[in-house]
Amino acid sequence: MLVEPPGAPTVPRRRQGSGGRLRALDGLRLVAALMVAAYHYGGRDGEVAEAWGSSPKLQFPTLHEFFAYGCLGVQVFFVISGFVICMSGWGRPLKSFFASRASRLLPAYWVAVVIVTAVFALPMVAYKAVSPSDALVNLTMLQMPLGVDRVLGVCWTLWAEIRFYALFALCVVLPGANRRRVIMFCAGWLLAAVIAENANMPLLDIVLMPEYAPFFIGGVGLYLVHLDRRDAYGWGIVAVSWLVGQHYAVQSLWHAPDAGGFSYRSATGIILVVTFGFVAVAAIALGWLRWANWRWLTVAGALTYPFYLVHEHLGWVVIHALHRGLGLPSAATFSLTVASMLLLAWLLNKYVENPLTPRLRAALAKAR
Repeated sequence: MLVEPPGAPTVPRRRQGSGGRLRALDGLRLVAALMVAAYHYGGRDGEVAEAWGSSPKLQFPTLHEFFAYGCLGVQVFFVISGFVICMSGWGRPLKSFFASRASRLLPAYWVAVVIVTAVFALPMVAYKAVSPSDALVNLTMLQMPLGVDRVLGVCWTLWAEIRFYALFALCVVLPGANRRRVIMFCAGWLLAAVIAENANMPLLDIVLMPEYAPFFIGGVGLYLVHLDRRDAYGWGIVAVSWLVGQHYAVQSLWHAPDAGGFSYRSATGIILVVTFGFVAVAAIALGWLRWANWRWLTVAGALTYPFYLVHEHLGWVVIHALHRGLGLPSAATFSLTVASMLLLAWLLNKYVENPLTPRLRAALAKAR
């Protein structure tokens, strides 16, 4: 019988029948992205109200109350990310992990920054473009810590993802992933994040991300459950992460009703959406959704990231053109805007990600 030396990296043994691509996870990614799009198009005021010509709550008298919960698609994304990063980082050397993450994020991101900057610079587009210097800084993905204007509104979530990747790489991938190390990483990060909440030290908040850590950690715990559904430590990590995560979500997204704004998210509704994210990934981890194995789900998963990058700012331009320019009804404008952003995402995936991602991955993997 082989005994694992303390701290040795191991390749996990998946549960029987859990092999192959988890296509349901691809579908869940797109669901989360569409939730965020619904929020950006019909669940908030701001620039999108200028595109519609009035507040979205007037454009969607009933649906805007549901669209307002779409911002929680980000938390669902973070749970998925915790699961996927643990799965992809286990048994992989640091260089390979870095090459995989960088090649996945950068090509579509660079092109999205260029497209949005160019569109916003057009004379007929009413939205303000960032300065040339800030646009160049945006190409680094470091615009958030540098405090410069963002080209893509959603890029704040990428900054959270990058910090998670860095923590996971340093604490798990670099020394070598094994179950014990992953458990200690989850427990240590969650405890440190909770302590940082009241430490009054901005650096700790930046590094440990108390508000979002429970969702990444919960996804990592669900990967442990994917490997062994009887893993009590994995279930414990998931349970504590859900309990802490719903607290942060309610704390940041609920406020007292305000007749002049979007105040339709109840604490119960927020908890239910957070729970949906955890339960959906858990169902995939446990193999309950193996029947959802349609090929189009892989395509849906491939479109999610480029769609997420371009949908918000370019969506304003399309909404303005269709609703105020052509006079299309709100429902038709909403549907056609989503469809046009999905088409653009398909083009980005086909002509940017597919040719450039493997080349960038290979170049980074070979570099000394």
